[in-house]
This record gives sequence, structure tokens and C-alpha cells, in this order.
Amino acid sequence: MSEIVGVVLAGGLGRRMGGGDKALIALGGRHLLDRVIERFAPQVGALVLNANGDPARFEAFGLPVAADPVAGHPGPLAGLLAGMRWAETHRPGARHVATAAADTPFLPLGLVARLAASLDGADPDGIAVPVTATGTHQVCALFPISLADALEEALVGGAARKVMAWIERH
Repeated sequence: MSEIVGVVLAGGLGRRMGGGDKALIALGGRHLLDRVIERFAPQVGALVLNANGDPARFEAFGLPVAADPVAGHPGPLAGLLAGMRWAETHRPGARHVATAAADTPFLPLGLVARLAASLDGADPDGIAVPVTATGTHQVCALFPISLADALEEALVGGAARKVMAWIERH
């Protein structure tokens, strides 16, 4: 798992929850972000937080913070790109990033290993997306960093906004 960088996606505006940082909402006396870090960090070689605005509000969590590299809050794909670019700079040996939303406090243990195993023998530069009885969970997925330039081009050109549509193209 050392070749996989985890990206916690917390760059959204939280509009569906009335605005603000979903990652900082308390659940059982702890922030959602604390719970995500606890379950996600052991599954990856490094962990980075994608968040916009003042990164100081996340200092207590001890994670590097990478803001969206594309203006206008274009959604989780911009957070994915932020994580990919961070990995290119800080973990040049990494081949993939695994993403998880900051509001997934019960992220499955072993998820990243299962996603990586699904690529074994298949396309090592493929995308792995979990599918359960409740549906497809494209925000918690495994992406090859080699797609960073294609993702940036699609975001800047306005061709990428929906995660699943972008995944299906690649």
C-alpha cells in the first residue's frame, strides 16, 4: 500500500448540510475527519486532505492540506486532481490515489487493499470503484495518478463535473 496515497475529500461547500465543513462535524464526541483518518490512514502509504479556504482550521489533524487546483469549486474531481498533484510532488513513487469523502466515518477497513487487488492481473493503470448492494460508490475509489493531466484538461475545459461520467470515459 506504500504506492497508494490516500486523499480525504473535504473541499466541498457542504450546501446539502447547510454549508460549512462537514469534516468538522462531531459524531460521538469526535470530528468526522478524526474517524476517517483513523480508518483510512492504515490503508495507504501517505494521507493528504483536500480542503479549500484557510488550511489552519485543520492543523490539529496533522495532515498536509491540498486545495483544489481548479477555481470555482467544480466538485470531487477537483479534489482528486489536488491529491494526484500532491502525490506527484511529495510521493513520486506512488502509482495510485485512493479517495474517501470526509463524511464517511465508517469507511470499510481493508477497502483500499480490495480495490488494489481488483486491479491485479487486469489493467494496473485502471480505476477501481466499489460496488455494493446499495450502489456504486465512486467517491471512495482508486485512481491511477497517470490520469492527472487528462483530468486537469477535462476540468479546465469544463468537460468533467460528474465523477461517474469521467470514470466511464477512462
